[in-house]
Amino acid sequence: QDQLVESGGGLVQAGGSLRLSCEASGRTFMTSTLGWFRQGPGKEREFVGFITWRGGRTYYAHSVKGRFTISRDNAKNTVYLYLNSLKPEDTGVYYCAADSLDGGGRAIYEYDYWGQGTQVTVSS
Repeated sequence: QDQLVESGGGLVQAGGSLRLSCEASGRTFMTSTLGWFRQGPGKEREFVGFITWRGGRTYYAHSVKGRFTISRDNAKNTVYLYLNSLKPEDTGVYYCAADSLDGGGRAIYEYDYWGQGTQVTVSS
């Protein structure tokens, strides 16, 4: 069964760091783009970044570029999101998602599998 499970969220002070993990089960994700999205309180879900299967290309939203990093360990079927220099506006539920076509896109509709999300709260 294809499934994504996020972990690693929590409460951190501004300026701190976290590492989120997303473990993928099922063959679908072996050749998928894996992306991260987030949804803050009262906000719409927004793109954070992705890493492709072909070439391991990464791309980040302007708001997190230089502070967040995505990597993947294909042997462990796991993708990581490193969050550094966190700000209160980074607070939200962070979702891992997979695009089975490996398209490397930023739109929600391009992703056909989603995890349940993990909460990140940044205090000021």
